[in-house]
Amino acid sequence: MNRLKDSTSPYLLQHADNPVDWHPWGEEAFAEARRRDVPLLVSVGYSACHWCHVMAHESFEDSETARLMNERFVNVKVDREERPDVDAVYMGATQAMTGQGGWPMTVFATPDGHPFYCGTYFPRHEFQRLLAAVDQAWTGNREGVLRQGSQVVSALTQGTTLPTGPLPGADALDRAMDNLRASFDAGHGGFGGAPKFPPSMVLEFLLRSGERGMSGKTLDAMSRGGIYDQLGGGFARYSVDARWVVPHFEKMLYDNALLMRVYTHWWKAGGGERARRIALETADWLLREMRTPEGGFASALDADSEGEEGRFYVWTPEQLREVLGEDDGAWAARVFEVTGTFEHGTSVLQLLEDPDDVARLDSVRARLLAARESRVRPGRDDKIVASWNGLAVAALAETGAVFDRPDLVEAATAAAGLLDRVHVRDGRLLRTSRDGRAGANAGVLEDYANVAEGLLALYGATGETRWFRLAGTLLDAVLDRFGDGTGGFYDTADDAERLFQRPQDPTDNATPSGQYAAAGALLSYAALTGSTRHREAAHSALGTVSVLAGGHARFAGWGLAVARAALDGPVEVAVVGAPADPRTRALHREAMLADVPGLVVALGTPGEGDGAAAVAGGPALLEGRGLVGGAPAAYVCRGFTCRMPVTTPEELRRELAGG
Repeated sequence: MNRLKDSTSPYLLQHADNPVDWHPWGEEAFAEARRRDVPLLVSVGYSACHWCHVMAHESFEDSETARLMNERFVNVKVDREERPDVDAVYMGATQAMTGQGGWPMTVFATPDGHPFYCGTYFPRHEFQRLLAAVDQAWTGNREGVLRQGSQVVSALTQGTTLPTGPLPGADALDRAMDNLRASFDAGHGGFGGAPKFPPSMVLEFLLRSGERGMSGKTLDAMSRGGIYDQLGGGFARYSVDARWVVPHFEKMLYDNALLMRVYTHWWKAGGGERARRIALETADWLLREMRTPEGGFASALDADSEGEEGRFYVWTPEQLREVLGEDDGAWAARVFEVTGTFEHGTSVLQLLEDPDDVARLDSVRARLLAARESRVRPGRDDKIVASWNGLAVAALAETGAVFDRPDLVEAATAAAGLLDRVHVRDGRLLRTSRDGRAGANAGVLEDYANVAEGLLALYGATGETRWFRLAGTLLDAVLDRFGDGTGGFYDTADDAERLFQRPQDPTDNATPSGQYAAAGALLSYAALTGSTRHREAAHSALGTVSVLAGGHARFAGWGLAVARAALDGPVEVAVVGAPADPRTRALHREAMLADVPGLVVALGTPGEGDGAAAVAGGPALLEGRGLVGGAPAAYVCRGFTCRMPVTTPEELRRELAGG
């Protein structure tokens, strides 16, 4: 029976025609396991996962393996991107049992969902032997298996809360900086060795702290390496080596949204033309390759095409000459380091040094990109994930405002509109949609936090109060539904599906942790509204940063960045004036250009007379801030205490610089 055919998950749809009798995650699968008195086999992955495809081809499409699975287990297929809560609890079990994790994740569990044996990828013959061994244990040593499952659950549910501390102060942030220096790769940028992931949240902290060495080295090295698509823009998920040369070729929406924003901030901090180019190329890639007809952004591009990882992206010297001719082909091979850096004599393109002939480089890139379009493209996971679209909204809104690209702000507005129209129901969020149809899965903490963050950034870029109000609704849900009673947050709401463990992880992974993302959005909202409730909640959520700062700063990057903004105020700028007035636009743009940690911007139209309340339904920061002598004005504030208003961009620049 094909139970996956109506899924909104492209990953589940990839498995819909397997000979395996898959169930989606849900009570039906648990009931069937109890009825048949067999274990659950829970297989967790995602559509862009290379080794998930390998295991699918080797085992799940194999009739004999499928027969063993169907006869002895109830088989459940889970998209980790749709159900991060399910992924989190079983990944915790997998790491506890094996000392490592990854995808595909393979979990054998009791009919109650208690895991008793876990692993990741298994080759077909090893997997078949494992199926037989687990079945034998279940039928021959049931008591031992149940005891194992109970012990695993007991161990995972005891003592899992990370100790907390006060709002981190300057000393804690200094300790974090020292900890980051200890693992910094001075030769190639980034932190630690291979594999090397883009440290987006850590870079945000470094930039907000005025640190230009580690941040600049890393940002420059990533943009020159193979992890960055030198032809089409956009970053791959990670580099398999320490030098950013060979990527794992899948491209994720969340990475590119985070990095677009970081490169924009690097430009504001003096990163120069390269920072601007990478930010805008990433934005253009996002609009060109990831936008869906409904106005949102797809989740990922696959690593594989035509069954080979990276085939779409790599080149040989012969292929370069075929497209460019002898002279330009040889020149491109030198410029892009086409020396056999990948498999079968192919290379991933790098740009380790900028050539003198910029026009020639632009021509070569354009011709190679056009030629690459004729290749078979990697698959695209076109489901909309609320959290990641929230990150994209924030990045596009800010990048568009900073670089005067209205099309990027318009794209952010369209994505926010999709989230509002399809994902928001009675003030609550649904995590995913596809083709304009919402999935059934409830939003988790990161969805609420990152969507709120994106909406507040969009409000700051446009002054449209609907986004500010919607952000407030979502953040109220965070405070009402996700709190853990000790100042932190659970990753699922109090009325979410009950798993064997309520997931809670304040540490960053490839994206900001839900807790630190919530702290950032709450802090920005408090800065706009003066809400003590939201500010205190933000400060409390940052308490774990104090614990992590000295020894594990890499896993608290976003929390450190938010803490830096909290220590700085954050700075609030209220811009008041008619939207069509060029003087208003000039003040607003100057505010958006400011290199200030966690800056919040409110934009409103004045009421009647100087000093009047600014706009109905807008943030309290605008109340009482009026025109000055009939001219648009900007107010620079901290904690709603404002300096004298200014009316020119030059004066605003001085105010923001502290002059």
